[in-house]
Amino acid sequence: MKIAVIGCTHAGTAAVVNAAKFYPDAQINVYERNDNISFLSCGIALYVGGVVKDPQGLFYSSPEQLAELGVVTHMRHEVLSVDTDAKTLRVRNLKTEEVFEDTFDKLIVTTGSWPIIPKLAGMDLGNILLCKNYDHSNTIIAKAKNASRITVVGAGYIGVELVEAFQESGKQVTLIDSEERILNRYLDAEFSSQIEDAFRARGVELALGQTVQAFEGQDGKVSRVITSKGKIETDLVIMCIGFRPNTELLKGQVDMLPNGAIIVDEYMRTSKPDVFAAGDSCAVHYNPTGKKAYIPLATNAVRMGMLVAHNLVRPTTKYMGTQGTSGLKIYDLNLASTGLTEGACDDEELDAQAVTITDAYRPEFMPTAETVTLKIVFEKDSRRLLGAQIMSRVDLTQAMNTLSVCIQNGMSVDELAFVDFFFQPHFNKPWNFLNTAGIAALPKIGIEELQHV
Repeated sequence: MKIAVIGCTHAGTAAVVNAAKFYPDAQINVYERNDNISFLSCGIALYVGGVVKDPQGLFYSSPEQLAELGVVTHMRHEVLSVDTDAKTLRVRNLKTEEVFEDTFDKLIVTTGSWPIIPKLAGMDLGNILLCKNYDHSNTIIAKAKNASRITVVGAGYIGVELVEAFQESGKQVTLIDSEERILNRYLDAEFSSQIEDAFRARGVELALGQTVQAFEGQDGKVSRVITSKGKIETDLVIMCIGFRPNTELLKGQVDMLPNGAIIVDEYMRTSKPDVFAAGDSCAVHYNPTGKKAYIPLATNAVRMGMLVAHNLVRPTTKYMGTQGTSGLKIYDLNLASTGLTEGACDDEELDAQAVTITDAYRPEFMPTAETVTLKIVFEKDSRRLLGAQIMSRVDLTQAMNTLSVCIQNGMSVDELAFVDFFFQPHFNKPWNFLNTAGIAALPKIGIEELQHV
């Protein structure tokens, strides 16, 4: 069996490593246009901020390690075209410019995503940077050394983490986003406002509710950002406005969402026989809505990549879907979320309700008993859990993994009230705060019900 793999970051590495173990007699060829593989892009802000001193720790595999498994990794090779019917690919060696053709029995497409780059006047100026891969991170670090004013465009996870890193290194930072608040896709306002307050208290300028319209520069480098509400002087701009699936190679050959995300079934199969896909190039099954959605997360990618290997010869192991669970630490705030926010329920036209509690996470007689704020979102009629968010100064984010399982298994908010959790004063109260939130959501028993008792 001859296996061709296009792209080798999270999903690609997981697929290749497991395929090599499951099918030791297979011939596996990996084509990667970059000069490195398996870079953990979620660690960029930590690297930029100096928390991670040795960037090699952000790589969890290498061509040498794959070679030990019998895999041939073609670095700096770009796949120019794919014929999924003829099972062929055209490849260019970016070092020699040689173009050649290869064949495959099974194709694994793990081409990932690429930053959205708006077509704006001045985008070609120097010091306007992207933030996705290892080369980007090194360029950001080098350019930031000589910049006193840094502008981050896009208030998602990556943008917010970079703002913290730059602010703590003494830079004057501005964060621009077209939405009226930061992290609007991940958190409801009562949570995102806490991070906004933390930024403002440290001198970060939040330019929210405005869009970037153009860039102006001097001597070939950006010096000013023009937005719908004014002008921002700057020395460096980092673009973090989102990602789109990198799937041009298969356009018109396999089924995709309107944004180009490849649609796969529960076994990671595309609409073409023997063509599999995983990771940021794909849509995923989003359990809270039951729909296909584009949720580019490393956790989704590694799971999907491993499942490709499991199902490459015959369907054996199903994908369980995702809740899009994610976490964030900004200064001393630990936050995490899973599933739908209350705002996202409105967008999905789901009739949902929410309950928010704030309580000490463990007994007040303990030396410290920091408060935790927890919000749970559930469907009004079915009472099915749809999502949750948590914030505290002590790290309680693992609770979102628990609720992720609850959502995945279709649990109701009423069941959450009485789930069996342990009690030990070092860690929690007799009623775990997850129970407490469920109890707060229980239907109220009124006088009319009592009259029938």
